[in-house]
Amino acid sequence: MRHTLTKGLTHVATTSQEKERIARAALARLMEPQDSVGLALVRAVGAVDALGVATGELATGPKLEQEISALLMDEGGPAGWPGLPASLRRWAPRIADLAPERDMATMRRLGGRVIVPGDELWPAQLADLGLQEPLCLWWRGNEQPLPTARQAVALVGSRDSTSYGASVTGDLAYSLAQRGFTVVSGGAYGIDAHAHRGALSGGTANVPTIAVMAGGVDRFYPSGNEELLRAVSNQGAVIAEVPPGSAPTRYRFLQRNRLIAAIASVTVVVEARWRSGALNTAHHAETLGRAVAAVPGSIHSANSAGCHRLLRDGGAICVTDAGEVAELAGAMGETTSDGKESLAAAHDGLCLEDLILLDALPLRSTSSIEKLTVVAGLSPEAVRAGLSRLNVLGLAVSERGTWKRANNA
Repeated sequence: MRHTLTKGLTHVATTSQEKERIARAALARLMEPQDSVGLALVRAVGAVDALGVATGELATGPKLEQEISALLMDEGGPAGWPGLPASLRRWAPRIADLAPERDMATMRRLGGRVIVPGDELWPAQLADLGLQEPLCLWWRGNEQPLPTARQAVALVGSRDSTSYGASVTGDLAYSLAQRGFTVVSGGAYGIDAHAHRGALSGGTANVPTIAVMAGGVDRFYPSGNEELLRAVSNQGAVIAEVPPGSAPTRYRFLQRNRLIAAIASVTVVVEARWRSGALNTAHHAETLGRAVAAVPGSIHSANSAGCHRLLRDGGAICVTDAGEVAELAGAMGETTSDGKESLAAAHDGLCLEDLILLDALPLRSTSSIEKLTVVAGLSPEAVRAGLSRLNVLGLAVSERGTWKRANNA
């Protein structure tokens, strides 16, 4: 294996990008996520030669170790490290299991793919992770571009969410998806699941929601969310940086949190206990210069203690609805203050029923009156009257008997 794996790349790959893809797929099984030495090795010599070094096919020397040391120091890593031989010993037990072609064939059977930096589909915002950018992404879902950071919002929180957290998350996810945002979360029970469900219900974007997994995407985990995650893969995307068959260990849960934070422009913590993985995601977002927001809860609820901690320490902005989250996502953005004032004025005269109806209207597709009665929870008569009023105000438009939100709404 040591002397055939990388040499074999020239036979199975016809382009340098394909060789790179196979090498990165192999390295993803050889190395754990955020293996700084391994990632520095790839940065120093490229994925194909890094695989040769890691499997013992290519020799190393002092110059390579110096280059790795410099890369680690540039990224804020340790000034001293045990050296490459220690990492080679650490990787050695996994060499016999390397079969990148098998892993890639598994993805094809699942209707998925492996993407690497340089691919057209690679999310450019992951480059903000620097040396910690993943080697590759194992992607289960339809082949379409993932959103830019500005188009994505992460909703995270406790697995043992309360009814309050479930309601808030569902409302936020649905309304953000209606506005064309992609909702990013981790596929777990609790807040994650409510985020994905809300986004699937309200989604108008091509990728309404993304589930970032801690284990391989060949098996939907947790099993209780299998139906939900299958729906996410059918309508959005399920991704991981670990290859098929990888177990979702505690370490990998923590490492995948940086991907959730990097994909989105805003990370919203809806419910989190004093010590929670969601706070880890918020920390990654803050480190990356992304916006962090938290939803306040009852002072008597342990499930909101982490949110209050973020707010108290000044690391998060208090948000209470999707509009405030959307404003954070566009904070770098494209609307002037005059535009915001005119938008606010257009909404000021709306009654509660019209506001609910406007929120129920899709932005890109259209919806029938019958469907709007279900989504908005209003009678057919109230929907028809409300649509007439919104149409006069230029906030709703009709297309062949169906309705959608106007672009300026």
